[in-house]
Amino acid sequence: MTPTESWIIRHAQVLADTTLSMRDLYIADGVFQDEPAAHARQIDGRGLLALPGIVDIHGDAFEKQIMPRPGVAFPIDMALIETDRQLVANGITTAYHALTWSWEPGLRGAEGARAMVDAVERLRPGLSADTRIHLRHETFNLDAEAEIIGWIGAGRIGCLAFNDHMEGTLKSRSRPEKVGKMIERTGLSRHAFLELVDEVYERREEVPGAIERLAAAARDAGLPMLSHDDTSPAQRAWFRDLGVSIAEFPINEETTAAAGAAGESIVFGAPNVIRNGSHTGCPSASDMVSRGLCTALASDYYYAALLAAPFRLAAAGVAAFSDAWALVSRGPANALGLHDRGSIRAGLRADMILVDPNAVGGDPDVAFTFVGGALRHARRSVSMI
Repeated sequence: MTPTESWIIRHAQVLADTTLSMRDLYIADGVFQDEPAAHARQIDGRGLLALPGIVDIHGDAFEKQIMPRPGVAFPIDMALIETDRQLVANGITTAYHALTWSWEPGLRGAEGARAMVDAVERLRPGLSADTRIHLRHETFNLDAEAEIIGWIGAGRIGCLAFNDHMEGTLKSRSRPEKVGKMIERTGLSRHAFLELVDEVYERREEVPGAIERLAAAARDAGLPMLSHDDTSPAQRAWFRDLGVSIAEFPINEETTAAAGAAGESIVFGAPNVIRNGSHTGCPSASDMVSRGLCTALASDYYYAALLAAPFRLAAAGVAAFSDAWALVSRGPANALGLHDRGSIRAGLRADMILVDPNAVGGDPDVAFTFVGGALRHARRSVSMI
């Protein structure tokens, strides 16, 4: 399948901006069209919703494909191809793989980060979803600074996030059930891991300067930046001054409100919506949506949550369906500077899904997924006209 495909979607309920209406939809040359192309293939969209494709600003469930059990790794190409199947089956047409490059070895170490970036670049032409790298830079990973700046300059990453899990690691070192999970993915002994934590933490005075230099490189390249788990309005303001305009998973309502008052993009996890709250004690995503303090939802660690979350929000009366769907389409697209997608409108990139809202089990099901005008996933038949 190529973007030269031409399609007519008949009788679907099309979400165009804020309204759902039954009409025919036309795709040709990779974009939505005002008129049908000759010899287009046809899909009967009766009973289906035609929705803008999902833009996943942060998804790291691919890690479970690479290492489904601690110390049990699979080839990265196999893992990414399997992940790609999951993405389009769940309506995700643009995927930012949230790749953590940490100071720790193992799954999130330097070797894994380099292999992941190389693999995405190598596989991208054959992947169904538009797949990019969301680099989660652990801010204590000081030795990676020069290489990351090189990646930014070479256009190898799609966005840069600043993550600091060191404080949490220090707090968890006396809690075996917490620190054990970290140790498992590194392949180190407990003693060696804790020694490494102390060694890395000794360089804490160098961290702010490294963040400032990385942010400057990203600003110069026009690269979107996120700060992860902001703990206070002051911390969010510090990142804002560096040009980091996306607040990702702020950990309290005060910080979230400060980001909202500044007109910033605010990301929460779709699993938070499905599970009726955060598993780490952070703000309820549904509450933040109801207060206008969430502009984008991310799959985080569970791809299927992104498809279901807008339907749950609408059913609960938290938001109108069009507004809820914008949280997984137009909202993240705008935050990432992807102004060619996120809506169904003539001239925009034809990233779209046809969804059965009343599938078996109660959650919506993706019948068809189009990426750049090409059919990438189908659970029903198509015909010629």
